[in-house]
Parts: sequence; C-alpha cells; structure tokens
Amino acid sequence: MTSNTFSSPTNFFDDGFSITATEPWFKVKVQLIQNYLFSFVTNAVSRVDEIVVVDLFAGSGLYSLGHQKEIFAGTCLASLQSSLPINKWVFCESNAEQAKALKIRVNKYFREKNVLILDAEKEALVDKLRLYIPASKSSYKVAVCCLVDPFSLDVSFSLLGKLASMGYSFIVPFTFSLNERHDYQYYIKENAELLRKFMGSDASRLQSSQTNFHFYKSLVKGFQQSMLMQGLNGSLSVHKLNSKLMDVPMFYIGYFSRQISPKLIHHDVNAVEQVQFQLF
Repeated sequence: MTSNTFSSPTNFFDDGFSITATEPWFKVKVQLIQNYLFSFVTNAVSRVDEIVVVDLFAGSGLYSLGHQKEIFAGTCLASLQSSLPINKWVFCESNAEQAKALKIRVNKYFREKNVLILDAEKEALVDKLRLYIPASKSSYKVAVCCLVDPFSLDVSFSLLGKLASMGYSFIVPFTFSLNERHDYQYYIKENAELLRKFMGSDASRLQSSQTNFHFYKSLVKGFQQSMLMQGLNGSLSVHKLNSKLMDVPMFYIGYFSRQISPKLIHHDVNAVEQVQFQLF
C-alpha cells in the first residue's frame, strides 16, 4: 500500500449546528486514522463478503480550528469521503445536539451512503449493534472495524470486550486531556475507578508514575496487555505531538484484532507515512 483512496474533498462550512473546536494536530490524527482504515479495508476486502465501519464516538462530524475558523471533517465524515469498498457505516453519538448535527450533515453530503446513526447510551449499544450488523457465518464473512476515539478515558473496557467477542477489530487513538490541570495525579488519585474501567484491569501499576509521560506510556501498555488477554493481537504506532491539551511529546494509536493481522496494518501505515513524509 503506497497511497490512500479518497474522493474529491468535500468543502464543509459553518451551518449553524454543533462544531467541536480543537487544535491543529487533530487534523493529523484524523488522517492517521484514515490510513489505518484504508489498510484494514484493503486487507479485508478479498477475505470477506461485507465490511462495516463503526465509530463509537462520532461527535457532530466536524471540527474547527484557528482564528479563521477552519472547518474540517472528523473521522466519521472523513471515512464517508473515501471510495473504499465499505458496505455500511454505523455512527454512535449519545449527545443529542451532536447526534442531530451529524444526522443533518450525513443527509446533506452523503445521502447515497449506507449510514446508520445510533444516539443510544453506551450501555445499550451492544444489543443495537448486534441487531444491525450481521455476524459472520460459515458462508458469509463480515469484517467490522470499530473506531474508539472519545478524547477521554470514558470508555468501558467491558464494552470493548463484548464487541471483541462479536469479532470486531479496533482502532484506538490514545488521546485525552493530560496537562498541568488534569495531570497524572488527577487520574491516579481522583479517578482510579475510571482508570480501572478503561484498562480493564487493576490500575495499581500506574501508582508509581512520576510524570505525565511515564503515566501515559504505562497506561497504553496496560491497555494493550488487557487487549491481549482478550485474545486480540495488537500493534502501536507513535506520532509527534504539540498540544496544550496533551502535555506529552507524542501519542500512540493502537490497532487490535483477531481477524486482520496487526503486522500487516502496521506495515501499511508505516509505508504510507514514509511516502507522505517524502512528498512533504
């Protein structure tokens, strides 16, 4: 894999509905996730009958940044711009205002795509996803790529475990507020239960953290170990970061799957980044 496959970019604008303000590096993160998605789909297409993309935290679909209020697509709308052979998209967003904005934008820009938007709470998602996404059978294979990007630690590992038992693969950017205000001690001392739910295991290993960076790396490794215990192999890519929201010099993106080899995905993503670096 040496290049990505996208249709002509859609020009988004301020339509009066919810748009999430963010930092410039979010654009890089969205593109990196698209690289992962591209690799997943191109490796799965010859092996399965149907490919489904699930975004657990779809948001409103748009971000804005800068004094000029540059507007760009979030992960969910960016995936809809691709010409990849994806059969269905399922976008999950429990916030009513953001879900409404997303529905309007999908209907406006991507009416021809097979998109389902679920505004249910996370606890109800498993049953709904099981209802709308067919399970693989001996004569019919389905590949599901699930994007997990809440920009927080507010995602239950038990939910991911249930989806993993249904055959889902996961793309997980490890990005959340980590700075002087919300530092490692804030999470360790005040949000120990949040950490445990996110990691799916005892978070006591994080108690020895002395810096945000050490805490962050230990958290990612703990999550990866929990995924491995679920039977999902994984790979991590690391990317430079300049952010006031995350006071660390880099961030990880993880891919976890039983279906499509993480080694294949990791190789493809690295190849694309190398080509993009050379072009730059």
